[in-house]
Amino acid sequence: MQNFERKNKHIKDAFLKCKAGNSKQMEKKLNISWSNWGFGLEGLRDSVSRLSKNGVRYIELHGNRYGPDLGYDAKEVNKILSGEGMQCSGICGMFSAENELASNSGMVRQNAIDYIRRNVDLGQEVGAKYFLIVPAAVGRPGTIDECEFERSVETLRMVAGVFEQAGIRGAVEPIRSAEVSIVHTFAEAVRYIEAVDSPGVQHINGDIYHMQVEEAHIAETIANSGERLTNLHMADSNRCALGEGSMDVDTLLMALYSIGYNNDSCFMTPEPLGPGGDPYPAMFGKPDKELLDALVKTTVETIREREDYIRSL
Repeated sequence: MQNFERKNKHIKDAFLKCKAGNSKQMEKKLNISWSNWGFGLEGLRDSVSRLSKNGVRYIELHGNRYGPDLGYDAKEVNKILSGEGMQCSGICGMFSAENELASNSGMVRQNAIDYIRRNVDLGQEVGAKYFLIVPAAVGRPGTIDECEFERSVETLRMVAGVFEQAGIRGAVEPIRSAEVSIVHTFAEAVRYIEAVDSPGVQHINGDIYHMQVEEAHIAETIANSGERLTNLHMADSNRCALGEGSMDVDTLLMALYSIGYNNDSCFMTPEPLGPGGDPYPAMFGKPDKELLDALVKTTVETIREREDYIRSL
């Protein structure tokens, strides 16, 4: 066998052992959420309706409180979600060059602090379980200087207490080096979390598209993540709908079940944004309803088909 095949076998063996030894653990299926900022300028009601029709019960909300007059109204969000029997899984923090934790500009770092506070408030108001943190700006792969990591840690530490106060998990996302300058792997995310040293920032938001570039083996990394992993962004190898690329979905799902990921605080959250260097422009895109309908339908059907298959082994 090739090296990755040996690792695949190890993951499968661990899954089957877990399944045979604790059938009760296998009763609950994995929670599917969806990251809605990739739907562009589409209204929340339309997005929630599409997800609900495809059996998705959770949504990861765009962290769009960019200022005191901008972003979601929590009462309206809760009304829309409850109307479709849905819940908020988490808030997707959006960190650009205008509000990045690692900036060498004090004004920009203050923007990041204020942004986190506003959007954690949103999360608390809508019942979010986690808030996604990116240590440096998405879309800026080049380094500013050698102190980015330390500045980012220092800045996040100033506001980290709000996560514990709100009962929301601060989840650090490692992103591929083509998009950000620091924290590209799970190991680097753990180092960052330990440096911040705050009870409210103890978790990781994974993304399998980034992981296929930065990790030696995606499922092995998941299996070794223990209780750190609380959300996993999903897209196929081409960053399109699951089932339209070459991603080994079965092994990923077996790794998730093996760490007990099928619980109320952990989510699989598709975020198929398409290939490219900076995905953030997608949040301002004009919605193509038919394309988005097909994207959700294909992805959800693929996840449930593969999940039913591994559960039948």
